[in-house]
Amino acid sequence: MSSTLDRVIRVTAKVLVRDPLMIKESSRFVQDLGAESVQSIELVAAFEEEFELEMEEEAALSVKTVGDAVRFIDALL
Repeated sequence: MSSTLDRVIRVTAKVLVRDPLMIKESSRFVQDLGAESVQSIELVAAFEEEFELEMEEEAALSVKTVGDAVRFIDALL
């Protein structure tokens, strides 16, 4: 498991108050993890803080799965 994936899962679990063991690379933020629009924005902010980077908000909000988030973040790093 990649370091980025571990960190994305940890941040996602904290923001969405989910058990990190239940979050998989294929988990969808909205359908599987129950993220609402406000939480999606909170996730973007939390990822920016965790990885010390700036994300284009519209592009970041188009990310649908945990794995997509990992690839999106890795591309920015």
